[in-house]
Amino acid sequence: MGYPDQRFDVNLSILFTELPLLERPAAAAAAGFTAVELWWPWIETPTPPQAELDALKKALDDAGTQLVGLNFYAGQLPGPDRGALSVPGTESDRFRANIDVAAGFAASVGCKALNALYGNRVDGVDPAAQDELALENLVAAARAADRIGAVLLIETLNGPESPRYPLLSAPAGIEIVDRVNAATGLGNAKFLLDLYHLSMNGEDLSQVVTAYAAKTGHVQIADNPGRGAPGTGSLPLEQLLDELTKAGYDGWVGLEYRPGDRPSAEAFEWLPATARAAR
Repeated sequence: MGYPDQRFDVNLSILFTELPLLERPAAAAAAGFTAVELWWPWIETPTPPQAELDALKKALDDAGTQLVGLNFYAGQLPGPDRGALSVPGTESDRFRANIDVAAGFAASVGCKALNALYGNRVDGVDPAAQDELALENLVAAARAADRIGAVLLIETLNGPESPRYPLLSAPAGIEIVDRVNAATGLGNAKFLLDLYHLSMNGEDLSQVVTAYAAKTGHVQIADNPGRGAPGTGSLPLEQLLDELTKAGYDGWVGLEYRPGDRPSAEAFEWLPATARAAR
């Protein structure tokens, strides 16, 4: 048990960001990792030119890195936005335009998990109307994911950093997972269990693991306080990952933490080099 028994991937949208996007897969590989994940890299557009998609695929392939998680278009992230699919008007339209583009890219690189961030509440819009729009868009995303043999991930964020995001607890995220699966009948909507966000919300992490491991499709970690590497805060991350394993979770664990005031390549000393390559 312990960290060496986990399947880790590096989130290239929060680590190695001191490098251009196309250099990050090789940097992760140089640090010993063979699996990576990404937020939607083109925050300005849901439909980037095919040449840019091809260039990213080539960078992943040339580095020998497997993309194991990809966000759908989520607006300005990092930035003020927390998703687009529940935001009426232009942002919802952008999300819909992105569904087949993201799924197509995921299929081209063998990525089997697509994360759909829900989106913030909007002043002057009935939350129920936003939720109705969200369900419609999530159903479309789940169907697109299913066509490529992938799961659709629903993520809980945290209130202190994302106060306008409506999914601020594990039960809130699970409710949406269940709602999407009921609407599609596909069963491919899963919970993205982010231990950092859940800890920021003050949830009992061991209880969440026990209750929801079976519905979890991806895990992300960072320590708290600070959202730094494991060991920089006070979360018992190694213990919690062992609990996830005992509860039956055998999927990926995304490293979604900030490297601090140092190059990203120096932010992995907590994990033996022999435990970094995907298994």
